[in-house]
Amino acid sequence: MSTQKVYFENENGDQLTGRLSFPPDRHPHNFALFAHCFTCTKNLVAVRNISKALAKEGFGVLQFDFTGLGESDGDFEETNFSANISDLKAASDFLAHTYKAPTLIIGHSLGGAAVIFAAAQIPAIRAVATLGAPSDPEHVTKLLRNSLEEIRLQGKAEVQIGGRGFTIQEQFLKDLQSHRLPDVARKLDRALLILHSPQDKIVGIKNAEEIYQAARHPKSFISLDGADHLLSSGEDSRYVGNVIGAWAKRYVHRPEATPLMTDHQVVASLDIDDGFTTEMKVGNHYLTADEPEDFGGKDFGPSPYELLSASLSACTSMTLQMYARRKGWALESVETHTSYSKQHALDCEACEDSPGAKIDTFHREVALSGPLEENQRKRLLEIADRCPVHRTLHSTTQIKTQLRQQ
Repeated sequence: MSTQKVYFENENGDQLTGRLSFPPDRHPHNFALFAHCFTCTKNLVAVRNISKALAKEGFGVLQFDFTGLGESDGDFEETNFSANISDLKAASDFLAHTYKAPTLIIGHSLGGAAVIFAAAQIPAIRAVATLGAPSDPEHVTKLLRNSLEEIRLQGKAEVQIGGRGFTIQEQFLKDLQSHRLPDVARKLDRALLILHSPQDKIVGIKNAEEIYQAARHPKSFISLDGADHLLSSGEDSRYVGNVIGAWAKRYVHRPEATPLMTDHQVVASLDIDDGFTTEMKVGNHYLTADEPEDFGGKDFGPSPYELLSASLSACTSMTLQMYARRKGWALESVETHTSYSKQHALDCEACEDSPGAKIDTFHREVALSGPLEENQRKRLLEIADRCPVHRTLHSTTQIKTQLRQQ
């Protein structure tokens, strides 16, 4: 996945900041728009994970900060739910003018309620997905219950949400009261997917039931059993992204993929916030590489050296089976076990000059199954050293590196 920072203006002329995620191997077949939760930002881990999963499915995904939040300009104190809907329309216009109008819109928590209202006003939207969304936008006042009286008496109040201070004006509350989500959901002629956790302590599961009952078909519900409201578990948010990507295939037109122009078989993409977790497109397949936790990674995938060892193991097994078939030998299965380490070089010309020198060492064990003769087993062991990857590792190689034009 590749990303780029983008900027566009809302209806008041404030500059909003977003992140646009692209598939690593092709031009997007569709674009999706993501609305974050109340007082959150586009940088929430769940937002990034869901966007990555959708990018793997070929979507371009725009995540942006609502007015006055994150990196976007404007005064949060002057915003309201109507402003969120307006910001979503501005984001949609930006995509339409710069790339292609979004066909999928996703919203988390209050953002989930906002995307239902926005979808009704964005003709290109074909599919809507909500995550832990309230059935009534006014539900957010429960977060402000200790300050409601002050807001009504003074016109505004400073409130603490998620450990941060925000000024909420009375107009914000009145604006929430003016939006009746069931009425809009009842008329929404878009496919709707509702995802909600039965254990959500911020927005209860009853809200999902009320949205589902109000909406018309096609509508679907997925229970996010065990997840919390913010989808703070990476496993939960990645699951959500995969589910939305699979569900949306039925409702958005997916033209034949247009591959990116590249002469390479592998693309590896790593964003600044991802640590070592690297998304890769390997041929026609997707892989994730990482480092183990004791090295500072998340262990979401094999390490680079484990991938190199895997190449040697796979190539060895393939070569031996191919050789045995050609010879007509009864080789039933091959298991190649490989591990990598650096060890002190025992036999090398440089040992005297560099007594601490180490050499890259692959330990490989081959298990052969089948009624083979002893001379056949010995020959197959010799052939293992002739597999193409083995020969590449032993040959003089060169790596030519240059900057790639974006």
